[in-house]
Order: sequence, then C-alpha cells, then structure tokens
Amino acid sequence: MEVEQLDTPVAIVDLDLLEENIMRLQSHLDQCGIKNRPHIKTHKIPEIAHMQIKAGAVGITCQKLGEAEVMAQAGISDIFIPYNIIGRSKLERLVNLSRRAKISVTADSDVTVQGLSQAMALSETELPVMVEFDSGLNRCGVQSSQEAAGLAQLIHQLPGLHFAGLMTYPSSDKTAPFVRETQKLLQPHGLQVEQVSGGGSKAAWQVQYFPEVTEHRAGTYVYGDRSGIKQGYATLTQCALKVIATVVSRPTATRGILDTGSKVLSSDTMGLEGYGLIVEYPDAVIYGLSEEHGHVDFSAHQRAPAVGERVTIIPNHVCVVSNLFNEIVGVRNSRVEVVWPVAARGMVR
Repeated sequence: MEVEQLDTPVAIVDLDLLEENIMRLQSHLDQCGIKNRPHIKTHKIPEIAHMQIKAGAVGITCQKLGEAEVMAQAGISDIFIPYNIIGRSKLERLVNLSRRAKISVTADSDVTVQGLSQAMALSETELPVMVEFDSGLNRCGVQSSQEAAGLAQLIHQLPGLHFAGLMTYPSSDKTAPFVRETQKLLQPHGLQVEQVSGGGSKAAWQVQYFPEVTEHRAGTYVYGDRSGIKQGYATLTQCALKVIATVVSRPTATRGILDTGSKVLSSDTMGLEGYGLIVEYPDAVIYGLSEEHGHVDFSAHQRAPAVGERVTIIPNHVCVVSNLFNEIVGVRNSRVEVVWPVAARGMVR
C-alpha cells in the first residue's frame, strides 16, 4: 500500500529516519562510554524497544508499571521504572513483575522505601532501588545530598532491597556536585553509588559534560518533534513521526479546518506558536483545536490548500501524540512496510 492510500488522520513513521535516530544516539553514548537506557514512553511499542536494544541499549525505561508489564510480556528483560510506586495493588504487581524480568525502581521518600521493602521481603528476589534527586525541574526527588544519603542507608538496611545508586531528570549542571557530595556522605557507611542515571533527549547530546552519569535515559530522540527542533537536538529532516491530515473545510479565504483536533494533536504547545508544524505550509498556524477539528490560519501563504488536500504535520510533543493513536504505520520510500499497535497506549497505572 502507498502512503497516499492511508485514511486520515494517521500517524506514520519513516523507518529509515527511525533507524538512523536510534543508531545516532547509540553511537554517541557509546563514544562517551555511557550506557543507553531509552525511555519507551515516547513510542510505547515493543518492536521499537527491541530495535533499541539490538542497537546496543542495556535495557529500557518505563514510566509506569503498566508500560513495564507490556514490555516484559514482549520479552524485554531489563526494565527501569523511575517512578515512586505506592499502594498495595501496585506493589503486588511490582513483585509479580520482578519475577518475570530484571526490574529496578526509584524512591524519594521513606514512605516509598518502606512500602517497597514490605512488598519485596516476601519475595525471593532483591529489588534494586535508586534514590531520585531534584536537579532543577522541581518535580520529584530529594532536595539535598543529606536526604539522599539518609535514604540510601535506609534502602541498604531494609530487607528485600538493594541500594543501586542515584537518578535524576534532567541531567544538569547541578548533577555532578550533588552526586559528589552524596558519595562523600556515604563513604563512612561503606556504601557506593554504583550507578548514576541521567535523562533527557537534549541532555543526551551533552553527556560528555556530566562525567558522574553512568547511564542515560532519553525518549523523544527516537521520533523527534517540533519541540526538539526548537531546543536544538533535532532537525526537521530527522523527525521520523508525522501526522497526515486532510483539509475538510475552507470556510474563508485564509482559514482551513483539518481532521486533526485535540484527540490527535493534543493541546501541548511546549512554548511554541500553534499546535504543530505543517510541513507543506510552514508559515501557517494551527491556532486552535476542537476535539475533531484543527483550526489553521493560512494567511501567511499566497495559496491555501483546497478542500480534500492532505498535509503533513510534525507534532509539538510527539510522546503525547503517539499515545493518542491505536497504531503507528511504518513507511519506507512512501510505501507501507509495517503497522505497529501502540501496545502500551493508555497504560497510566
């Protein structure tokens, strides 16, 4: 089947670009001596995760248990979940998952650590736990090296757990001093920071400036998006995922309506003007989204598309957009080569 025969809206991935993106980052991290642990929340597709591992990744990163369960079912054997796992039902699932694959997690409070220990103490497996620290995002993570060292000691002391190191997102200029100070505090207790896990698609290209980091987690690099172009870690020609849309209405000379609303493009602007870049009309602005309608201002172009014309959109934030589709169509040289179910779509628990 040719791409032109696909019904819209549809998300397509250029397989050549996808493979190039995977190898480009893998080669860079290899040269820097940093282990690659890609974040699958961008694509949520086991087949792509296997491609990343085949290229040299040591394992994968999943944000939620549901994603990890899907990936383990698909044969991925080394999974890191950098998220506080709280509550009886989730902890029971974690124990079951740890019997099927090598699982590691993070924690940033004694409440989380105590829960992990109580769950794992009844299991025959030991759970590696990393301490998450805040490197400037003001999201999760302990706020001081003293807190990190205290939590590391608690992990070491409790049954069923193993202190596996430190983790943060994103890697920043605060990472190195935090790690060094924590190492200094842990030395008298005989504890080593075995690993330091850093993250971020932009930071992935700056890992040489974070010598304490031993592995890196990046997600968006695999597809690329408009935000990545703005941040400078992707180019227009490297963006592998695009959404093909159809112009379904031209109510005025300058306004067009696409069949891609908020249920396709999401409402993320990422600090950009509009809700995506139309490749064929780069100066047009997708200025509004209804649920099923994309509102476009074509006034910056001498010619606006006719009703029925198809356009190609690079999303602002590809992670959210890929999660909105049941399947992703892989194309090569304008021909459909594969259709991948987005197997971990909607796995938010």
